[in-house]
Amino acid sequence: MIKTITVRGMTIGEGAPKICVPMVGATLSELKDEAAYLKSLDLDLVEWRIDFFEQVEVIGKVKEAAAEIRAILVDIPLIFTFRSAKEGGEKEISSEYYIELNKSAAQTGLVDIIDVELFNDEQDIKRLIEAAHGHGVFVILSNHDFEKTPSKDEIIARLRKAQELGGDLPKMAVMPTSTADVLTLLDATNVMNEQYADRPIITMSMGGKGIISRLAGELFGSALTFGAAKQASAPGQIDVKELRRSINLLHSNL
Repeated sequence: MIKTITVRGMTIGEGAPKICVPMVGATLSELKDEAAYLKSLDLDLVEWRIDFFEQVEVIGKVKEAAAEIRAILVDIPLIFTFRSAKEGGEKEISSEYYIELNKSAAQTGLVDIIDVELFNDEQDIKRLIEAAHGHGVFVILSNHDFEKTPSKDEIIARLRKAQELGGDLPKMAVMPTSTADVLTLLDATNVMNEQYADRPIITMSMGGKGIISRLAGELFGSALTFGAAKQASAPGQIDVKELRRSINLLHSNL
């Protein structure tokens, strides 16, 4: 049986997939405006894409911004994500600073979930997960392939590894070059969900071809999906209002 995760009264892993919308402001002023706007939308979580923040390499400024964001998004679960350039993010930082940044965010008590990339040193990952859990923070353990869709077995293997390393929410995002690639991702998600997962998982096929994967998670086993408000943070994210309508339509007919 799959264990659910409850964050600020919102449960991931039951019912319709939860909707997360990214925040991508470069300055504190932009982030505050963005947070105020997102608060007015019908969403379940907000992801702060810290790699867009121009002062990301100053821990004090990151903490200051986190406090300002939390003051606006009082009861909305907040994901803290530094997405590396190699996995589709805005910039690169050293592995040492990556660990320090995520650990510091977890320690503030201002974020609810941190996103840690699977392709880091395993000992670093385990230390980060331990630190996050010590402060009541959950961990998305993620991998993003912006070039291709790995084989079904490889997708399952990466999700299982994320689970085995202790990630609370294993996540896999891939880029399709054909409709068959989208089917591969959905099939892998279904097999992972039915045969191996003991916790909620997150998967998506990116770009226009993969939009169906962002809508139909409840059918195949993906517990969370990403929509866009003013600016998308990944290819294929659709407007949050359209996303909610589509998910509700599917959910009401199951």
